[in-house]
Amino acid sequence: MTNPHIGSGFDDFLTEQKLAEEVSAAALKRVIAWQIAEAMKNQNVTKKILAERMHTSRTAVDRALDQNDPGMTLATLASAARALGQRVEVRLIPDQIPAHP
Repeated sequence: MTNPHIGSGFDDFLTEQKLAEEVSAAALKRVIAWQIAEAMKNQNVTKKILAERMHTSRTAVDRALDQNDPGMTLATLASAARALGQRVEVRLIPDQIPAHP
């Protein structure tokens, strides 16, 4: 019996298991939370100060920084970025596999 996954890539496996989008979104959230935390550290901004600048609660900041909470909206991300003197850039990148018609 041969293993159908031998020689295939991890991305192929995730796509086959219908997990690619979920894993990609989770990885993106981790990166964004890390970038916000790094900007806060570099600027000596506490969660309390960031919340005040964003005109929101510290709980909302905690959610934005939680790498495992996928619920951050683009509006929250833009607000956090603006409060840290940053801006958000969102763009679509062509996939290597053409979308199904």
